Amino acid sequence: MKQSCSFSLPVVVVLSAIAYIYYATVFVFVNDWFGLRTSPGLMNAVIFTAMACMCLFNYGVAIRRDPGRVTANYMPDIEDAETPIHEIKRKGGDLRYCQKCSQFKPPRAHHCRVCKRCVLRMDHHCIWINNCVGHANYKVFFVFVTYAVISSIYSLVLLAGSVLNDAQKDEQQNGGSSRTTYVISGVLLVPISVALSILLGWHIYLILQNKTTIEYHEGVRAMWLAEKVGNVYQHPYDLGPYENLTMLQACILCPAALAPGRVETYLCWAQAFSAGFAPHQDMLVQAYGSEQPMIKQPLYQHQDEVAGGLVTILGGLLRAIYNKGKGEG
Repeated sequence: MKQSCSFSLPVVVVLSAIAYIYYATVFVFVNDWFGLRTSPGLMNAVIFTAMACMCLFNYGVAIRRDPGRVTANYMPDIEDAETPIHEIKRKGGDLRYCQKCSQFKPPRAHHCRVCKRCVLRMDHHCIWINNCVGHANYKVFFVFVTYAVISSIYSLVLLAGSVLNDAQKDEQQNGGSSRTTYVISGVLLVPISVALSILLGWHIYLILQNKTTIEYHEGVRAMWLAEKVGNVYQHPYDLGPYENLTMLQACILCPAALAPGRVETYLCWAQAFSAGFAPHQDMLVQAYGSEQPMIKQPLYQHQDEVAGGLVTILGGLLRAIYNKGKGEG
């Protein structure tokens, strides 16, 4: 199935908002406050232009990149697996079968009713990118939101400075035009900054726990069922904040992830953590009996090995510095 057309009304709205905010920030706020021919003005214009380019680049990649599809010939490898396959489910049983696609689907994959197919590690369908957010484009979506938050707050600061500088002038040229731009930009930037900041905080919370939005809502139900029998539910894919960040490789300096979206690269067993998930499985067996939501071993994404090695080395250096300082203290 080919990906549908990337452009839609919400996408056009986002692109129009980015274009207007860029124009207002560089050619109105910076120009009125510093002047584009001054060193501070040129520096702010270059910085904001770079931020806007990063936003547009990551936004375009998030729109065009396939979030990850389940191939038609996918079959769960049950016979060769060293450990049984389990996962969070509403009903008992090990295998996951999509009735709408008429095929098996791997763990953490869900069917999108808008895209009309199963998406690997689906987080949600986003109308603002006219695409699902899943395994292959989650990181670039997160990086886009991060740059968008920084850019919108940066623009608000320049707007405030320009307004204060304008208020101190006795007479101003093109005052009516500038003030209209101030009002329109403020009406756009304030709600956009608040909404994007909330969205960024939400996904930071999910990343630190290695959850998707869908898994969060499923976990709420599992937590409620576990509390009914006096147990404590723990998310089975949570390996700790450091390991969760390493899996995503959420480096803000890296504009786009290199993770392919095919199921063959998506499924990779993490045998080193299998022993740590046995207590969770036993707890759920006692809580739910034969209809318990099962637990599966964590799944890793194949991403750039060089970036992953750098993250590991950096973490080791930070631990060594911390231990050395603790020993000297």
